[in-house]
Amino acid sequence: MIHKILTKQKFTVLATDNEQKPYANLVAFVLIDDLENIVFATNRNTQKYSNIITNPNVALLFDSRTNDSSDLSSAIAISALGLATITNEEEKCKLVPSFVKKHPNLNRFIKSKKTAIIKVSISEYFIARFRSVERIQIKTA
Repeated sequence: MIHKILTKQKFTVLATDNEQKPYANLVAFVLIDDLENIVFATNRNTQKYSNIITNPNVALLFDSRTNDSSDLSSAIAISALGLATITNEEEKCKLVPSFVKKHPNLNRFIKSKKTAIIKVSISEYFIARFRSVERIQIKTA
């Protein structure tokens, strides 16, 4: 179920820490390595990039909303907690094709020298339904 939602959705809400205050952004993302890693791109001159440099602990929120009233009882929200790292140029080059395949309209942006690819190593997921929350811990090497 997590895999299905994360491969279907194109955007996630990224939460970072801005001097001990929450800071949230909508970012385009790609799921890689099954459920262990998620990548997104950002300009190096952004608050979210600065926040990640200062504190790499992040949260991502995915959901299955359809903006219908039935979402109240049927939508699923998935929170992912993880550690964000800025990829080096070699790793960025390896990730660009997957990113462009899912987000072809971001081709120029993703290939820009000003753009950083951020890789989030997920430690755990929380799956929230109307009346329950399930925790799934991801094994990391």
